[in-house]
Amino acid sequence: MKNLILTAAVAALTAGAAAADGHGVVRLGTEGAYPPYNFINDAGEVDGFERKVGDELCARAELTCEWVTNDWDSIIPNLVSGNYDVIIAGMSITDERKEVIDFSDAYTQPDPSGYLALSADADIEGGVIAAQSNTIQASFIAGMGAATLLEFATPEETVAAVRNGEADAVLADKSFLQPIADAEAELVMLEQQELIGGGVGLGVRQSDTELRDKLSAAIQSMKDDGSLNALITEWGVGEPF
Repeated sequence: MKNLILTAAVAALTAGAAAADGHGVVRLGTEGAYPPYNFINDAGEVDGFERKVGDELCARAELTCEWVTNDWDSIIPNLVSGNYDVIIAGMSITDERKEVIDFSDAYTQPDPSGYLALSADADIEGGVIAAQSNTIQASFIAGMGAATLLEFATPEETVAAVRNGEADAVLADKSFLQPIADAEAELVMLEQQELIGGGVGLGVRQSDTELRDKLSAAIQSMKDDGSLNALITEWGVGEPF
């Protein structure tokens, strides 16, 4: 899952304090460009697995919530600076991120990363591999050694790089790539998969411990009654808990 390589962070503002104390509106920040986790539907609204999960978590935690979209590259800095109160954007829980923000309990298990290419014999060991910038996939490719990493700002651009021959393959969450492979006959999913990351959680400012705990309790409630697993299965975002 996605892993932002942090280059800078600012001190948390007091904007989230009211939300953490149970007052005011809790703003949920998402990318809106990473189906099936999150996307913008034909009505111009945030949709997808995380829309369903987020709405249910807010209801169970008795929070009044609203949705905000933000580009992936600035999603952590804009949380810290107070533009919204929660990141719900397919974000993997990593030690690097924990240096700057806090996380709720995971609401999905790690999702396998897959390779999408134009042919089954694409060179993924020493070729050019596309990935969205500041993701765990990009970090993984950079650490492979022989392969050349080609980064793009959006997931759509990584797939386009494969279509036009700029990259030999793209590495991303399998749940994102598989529907594209199913819809486009010229693209194929390779057999090789990579297990990267430690599950997806809600990102919050480190000062918002009460908000974090409320959301974690709501996540556990959904795990306990099976509703979270039902959504995971419905949207195909990995293995159930």
